[in-house]
Amino acid sequence: MLRGVLICPDQELGDRLVSVLLDSRRVGMVRRLDAYPNTVELGRFIRASAPEVLFLSIETRNQALEIAKYIHDKVPGTQVVAISRACDPQILLETMRVGIREFLSPPFDPSAVLDTVKRLEDLVEQNPPSFEGTDSVFAFLPAKAGSGTTTIAVNTSLALSRMPDNHVLLADMDLNSGLVGFMMSLNKTQYSIVDAAENALEMDENLWPKIVSKKDALEVLPAGKMRPGFRIEATQIRHILSYARRHYSSIVVDLSGMMEKYSVEILHEAKQVFLVTTAELPALHLCREKLAFLRSEDLDGRVSILLNRSQKRGQISLQEMEKLFGMPVYMTFPNDYAGVHAALTAGKHVNSSSALGGCYRELAESMAGKKAAVPEKKRGFMDLLPRRKTEVEVL
Repeated sequence: MLRGVLICPDQELGDRLVSVLLDSRRVGMVRRLDAYPNTVELGRFIRASAPEVLFLSIETRNQALEIAKYIHDKVPGTQVVAISRACDPQILLETMRVGIREFLSPPFDPSAVLDTVKRLEDLVEQNPPSFEGTDSVFAFLPAKAGSGTTTIAVNTSLALSRMPDNHVLLADMDLNSGLVGFMMSLNKTQYSIVDAAENALEMDENLWPKIVSKKDALEVLPAGKMRPGFRIEATQIRHILSYARRHYSSIVVDLSGMMEKYSVEILHEAKQVFLVTTAELPALHLCREKLAFLRSEDLDGRVSILLNRSQKRGQISLQEMEKLFGMPVYMTFPNDYAGVHAALTAGKHVNSSSALGGCYRELAESMAGKKAAVPEKKRGFMDLLPRRKTEVEVL
């Protein structure tokens, strides 16, 4: 089914066309405007609706032709169909000059409209519309509950949002125990990811700002209240991410670690998956198990392991962990319980001048492409000494 929009100041004309299009069951009308938008409004309208076909009234010729030219230049592949009460040869010639090849006029005979739709389907299949959108989608996945994944996701997102020209969305996709709203003191927020999912197909530039919340420069989509019976479908996730890709430069998703179907869908959409673990044996065991699953999904090339609450003299060395995982640890984060507690109490980010705050900033910089992908590891003298075998070998 084609995704269609309508711009038509003549409401009666627009209603007649929409009725025939819906009866055809070949076009889904997602948006309509009853006035010609200016360039800024048009850009916002197109980003929000992402149409495959624009049905455009050419009653006010100059404004309509400017819109058609904008679509032709800025959104290649989007088909434009001119509609008008009169079939004037001069008007048809002018529309053809700006790339419009289809024209409809009353009484909108269903068979003629269906023939037009079939031609549009072929054109869209051959040359799908190209919408600008970011590929910077980052998923944070805990190896085990309580690994501190949300703390890393929140603080890294805040650091990312403080960078110039970086419009960042943080989405809490843990429907069972999402803590992003609590950690950022957004408890009074009325809407959540549930509302975004329920309205995914109708999402537009008017509804989205009512659903997201703001924390400084960061926009947040919290998990909201617990709803055990609610399930997000993969199609809903695709629509939400598709909308967000067109409006943000970076998208950070905090997952539950339960590997729900929608979580796996997000992992496949992500540019990079941060698998967060701690040095405890149960967490390391589950980290290896999730790595095996991600490899079975052909996602191992996108996975980076983050070691949280790292201790300088842990019972298991970094080299032993990397041998267990079969891949290097991407970054380590020091244990700073007092700093995290102070930030949580104040509803703010961890002090950026602390060692832990510096790690969040470093990870954000690597996500933004401002630093080498894998930070250089510092080995101490003790790391060079032979160690006794540990229980890690029996995991």
